[in-house]
Amino acid sequence: MNNRIIFQAGLAVFGLCAIISLWLLSGDQPLSAGPTSIIAFLSLALAFRTNEALKGFAFSILIFAAVTTSLFYPQLFTEWGGYKLSGLIIPLVQIIMFGMGSSMSPADFAAVVKSPKGVVIGVALQFIIMPSLGFTLAWFSGFEPEIAAGIILIGCSPSGLASNVMSYLAKANVPLSLTVTSITTLIAPFMTPFLMKQLAGTYVEIEVYKMMIDIGKMILVPIGAGLIFNRLMRGRMEWLDKVMPMVSMAAIATIIVVITAAGRDSLLAIGPLLILLVLIHNCMGYGLGYGLSRLMRLPERDCRTVAIEVGMQNGGLASGIAKEMGKIATVGLAAAVFGPLMNITGSILASYWHRRPPKDLA
Repeated sequence: MNNRIIFQAGLAVFGLCAIISLWLLSGDQPLSAGPTSIIAFLSLALAFRTNEALKGFAFSILIFAAVTTSLFYPQLFTEWGGYKLSGLIIPLVQIIMFGMGSSMSPADFAAVVKSPKGVVIGVALQFIIMPSLGFTLAWFSGFEPEIAAGIILIGCSPSGLASNVMSYLAKANVPLSLTVTSITTLIAPFMTPFLMKQLAGTYVEIEVYKMMIDIGKMILVPIGAGLIFNRLMRGRMEWLDKVMPMVSMAAIATIIVVITAAGRDSLLAIGPLLILLVLIHNCMGYGLGYGLSRLMRLPERDCRTVAIEVGMQNGGLASGIAKEMGKIATVGLAAAVFGPLMNITGSILASYWHRRPPKDLA
């Protein structure tokens, strides 16, 4: 079937289901809007997938379909056969980190030598801007302490893995992006607990050393295993390079729906305000990252890279930390909201910059 026909059909189904869903939600039985709401997002994702200009948003729309499913049918994502699905979060984070390690090599850190200024600025701004914004927004939010602490937690997390893809699409400095992501991730076991103690200690109890160990298990061990795997199996398992990004995306989606189901009641109560605050957090990260990089006279490509690195956080790791704290349904909520939103805003920003190549692009 022609892609244009699929695109138009998908939009038509989306529009029809969206109208029906809104009508049902305004009625006496809002839960009956579940099936049409899910079909609406799935249809939109299919339509986007067949359009070159919009296909980058398809995964984010699928995430919204999954989140919608978990909101209407939370019982599907909380427990199976007596097993609490929140127990999957840590192993899934470790799989994502292993995938990151298996794709890394010493060459990825060449940017430290070629452009140390960009690396230092990128890493420093990541751990200054986002934690400060998170603390400020949490203070203004008026949320209960554990949910407010979750906003700070996503700010204290390292750069998100999706930032590397967005940097490529934005015609930014991809080697610099890889280096900043790698360094912020590797030092997160030390920086994140320290920042959380200083900024979120009044909201929830922070056990610094325990958090260091927990993050170390989620980051250092699997990344180390991935590096060893890459060293021993380089060139022998090329299929893994193609599979791991899809596995990572599936893992991120699973983490988000499990957290959403666990914190469904809280999310329904504060959802709109939390979404707004997370969106402000994310977009201000882009803006401040870019603006301060310009003030420090970085090249345009590096400014774009730092903006994306600062604005996009590792929501999976933040979710894992919340799970280890035993507060997945409260502290983990901001991370569950941040993930889908940053993919959409990041895609929009990358598309905007993609159409405007930087003058310093060689």
